Amino acid sequence: MNLQLFDKQVYADRRQVLKNSIANDGLILLLGNEESSMNYRDNQYPFRQDSSFLYYFGLDVAAVAAIIDTDTGEEVIFGNELSIDDIIWTGVLPTVSEMAAMVGVSQTKPYDEVTHYIHKAQTSGRKVHILPPYRPENKIKLAAWLNTSLQDVADHVSVKLIKAVIAQRVIKTPLEVVEMEKAVSISVDMQLAVIKNTCPGIKGYELVAKANEVAIAANSHLGYPAIITPHGQTLHTHDYNHTLQDGQMLLCDIGAENPMHYGGDLTRTVPVGSKFTSRQSELYEVVLNSMDHAISMLKPGVRYKDIHLAACQKLVEGLAQAGIMKGDAEEAVAAGAHTMFFQCGLGHMLGMDTHDMEDLGEPYVGYTDTLKKETVFGLKSLRLGRELEAGYVLTIEPGIYIIPELIDRWQAEKKYTEFINYDVLNTYRDFGGIRVEDNFLITDTGSHLLGKYLPKSLKEIEGLK
Repeated sequence: MNLQLFDKQVYADRRQVLKNSIANDGLILLLGNEESSMNYRDNQYPFRQDSSFLYYFGLDVAAVAAIIDTDTGEEVIFGNELSIDDIIWTGVLPTVSEMAAMVGVSQTKPYDEVTHYIHKAQTSGRKVHILPPYRPENKIKLAAWLNTSLQDVADHVSVKLIKAVIAQRVIKTPLEVVEMEKAVSISVDMQLAVIKNTCPGIKGYELVAKANEVAIAANSHLGYPAIITPHGQTLHTHDYNHTLQDGQMLLCDIGAENPMHYGGDLTRTVPVGSKFTSRQSELYEVVLNSMDHAISMLKPGVRYKDIHLAACQKLVEGLAQAGIMKGDAEEAVAAGAHTMFFQCGLGHMLGMDTHDMEDLGEPYVGYTDTLKKETVFGLKSLRLGRELEAGYVLTIEPGIYIIPELIDRWQAEKKYTEFINYDVLNTYRDFGGIRVEDNFLITDTGSHLLGKYLPKSLKEIEGLK
């Protein structure tokens, strides 16, 4: 059981802000998560509490729920006390009421009594606000409690609550920034352990073990499955069975989640041997120039979508200098030709989730009522587009990904021939991919790099080998 908490007033204040946002409009129901079995009942996946429940109620324990009555101000945590059978296996743990007091809640009820509050609200015509369930067991419970079908649970999701939660959680307080600095610094140490151990002959899974060792030694764990691969052109590969060879590059995308459940998300691309090849060096500098340009644009009032497009233009300019692309860079980006090399978005929100609050819906987290997410190849994968505000925490992660299957398809279609030199590009078919990623807090006047400094220039990276 992890009961590392902020001061109880932090949670009380957060709930008060939420009450004010949903003032006099029924009940807010927030569900914690349950234990989930892997291959038989008592062998369970590592428990991870729902992030919104953690944000407002702090309790990192399974099988709890809570309501906030926006009309009366009443707050109740629902959970069952341990039986003697439970105690035999777990030992004596704090009672539900003791845990509730730690986060400023004085009223607790057995778990099943949550239905009484829901039915009472429904029969009196009051709204029950819920967030979108992403766990099947929570969806099943909600269907039963709301007396609806599984398919129709989505109709009960409260957009008003979604927007209120996002508006609050997206601005990181100084307390949260401290936790994120810690998490990113642990992530830096994980990256350094991987980089310094990268050499010809080592296995991918051995490097994953090095990252895990650092995380666990810091009382943390990986916030998402590690991407540690010589095949960096595959954006989310989790195959670690490869043996690294001299001349390859290793792309390492890892991040720690600390005991307070705040995370980092860093990427470095390094030579497996002691030095990058000339081609690798050339395109690495292209990615780094794109990244530095994007970082220079970070400040309140600037749309992240515009930063993404500017970074894409820098990639095209660099690829043109390498002879792989041609023509006007701005026109190439407007046409979408850059997506041969950069198929994803420049970054995303970061916080208690690696893709922060993605369970609440990208159109609400990364976009607005007036700025809608696009559906075209490339931009459909841009998770964040909205205008930046002080307090946002986000990633900057440009890349170049050379995917032979995409080359073959677009070349056969004669697609973007006015911008892509296919004859040159085909000589890069076995190149792989490069990504460099850091984490930033948007400040009143610009941005702040989170965590300890992690080397990223060519000279610095090669100096770590």
